[in-house]
Amino acid sequence: MRNRTVRVAVAACAAALVGTGLAACGGGSGSGQTRITIATFADFGYEDLFAEYEKAHPGIKLENRKLEFDAHHSQLATQLAGGKGAADVVAVEEGWLPKFRTSKDKFVNLAEYGAKDLAGQWLDWKWNQGVTDNGSYVLGVGTDVGSLAVCYRKDLFEQAGLPTERSEVSKLWPSWEDYAKVADRFAEKKPDVKFVSAAEQVFLAMLNQAGEGFFAKADDSFVADTNPKVRAAFDLSAGLAAKGRTSGVKPFSQQWTVGLKQGGFATEVCPAWALAQIAEGAGEGAKGKWDVASVPGNGGNWGGSFLMVPKQGKNIKEAAEVAKWLTAPEQQKKIFDKTGNLPSQPSVLRDTVVQGKTNEYFSGAPVGQIFAASAESLKPNYRGTQDSLVRPKFQEALLRVEQGKQQPQEALAQALSQSRAELK
Repeated sequence: MRNRTVRVAVAACAAALVGTGLAACGGGSGSGQTRITIATFADFGYEDLFAEYEKAHPGIKLENRKLEFDAHHSQLATQLAGGKGAADVVAVEEGWLPKFRTSKDKFVNLAEYGAKDLAGQWLDWKWNQGVTDNGSYVLGVGTDVGSLAVCYRKDLFEQAGLPTERSEVSKLWPSWEDYAKVADRFAEKKPDVKFVSAAEQVFLAMLNQAGEGFFAKADDSFVADTNPKVRAAFDLSAGLAAKGRTSGVKPFSQQWTVGLKQGGFATEVCPAWALAQIAEGAGEGAKGKWDVASVPGNGGNWGGSFLMVPKQGKNIKEAAEVAKWLTAPEQQKKIFDKTGNLPSQPSVLRDTVVQGKTNEYFSGAPVGQIFAASAESLKPNYRGTQDSLVRPKFQEALLRVEQGKQQPQEALAQALSQSRAELK
């Protein structure tokens, strides 16, 4: 799950926490109950589940803090460094996980609270993302996954003389190179509409399908300058940008929402969690105009999170139990049915609740089948411990190409140079 929309913290004490690092909200007791705080950055679908858990555990009171994506993770880093202020349970998005893995001593080893015995519940690659020390140290238990598809506007495809039925659209782009060719065909008939909102969408999707990206899995060394997968992803996405096939807006920004509402994009690379944001941004007027096709390449993931328990909390055992319960199969099934956040456990992905799920906004697309198949077929991408320092340099480089400020190779060279300087 990933969400850049600004969220308001729901617990009153959370508002006082922003930028202060105060420990007052860190899971104390009140009215004879043990309060467990859970910090998230988007709609994890937990509200109804909190009530259910509290009913089964009368001595526990659950409270949720919500912040915007970057603010949530940056604040957590500050709280861990300061040794106070973190929630009892914290959500960490998979892109930030490598950074926090270097501070594993700040987190509880959930293996000591029975999590290791539950390993078989998760997709192998999802479980492995959340563990270290050859699996003996469980940093976090998985929530959702962001398996990939491509959302497209049927009406715009029809106007461009392209197929509109989802199975036929999927056949148009078995590879990303084919996707780029379709973009050219579309532009010949619809030059006033961008084929995709941002080049970084394509770049990140291609990178997430590669075994390695900016860093080597073997030793975590920087390999973006020698990894052909990085070069191929940048060349193709920057090529789209240079041809004017992209708009240059930041995904999930206000400008992106405006573009959706105005029908300015023919396709969007869409992880499972993005369907709700596309529907919200495009509005009711576009209901039934969107559909969902397979993503080029083989599977892929963008986002998905883990629940982790900082050691600084006062009620670690209770927090660990809450984290395990919220990520259990029955709860993942309920969350998917409510929010569409895709489960990270094979038994749930194959359940009729998921397999039978359709989305009326997206023309009745069988989104459960599409995203579940993508989740089970993908090969995980290794994220280096300093990935969060490097990745933005390449996204900024693509934006410069989209804005006409640089040619693709000049932009790539600058991104590589900036990355090396950042890592010194």
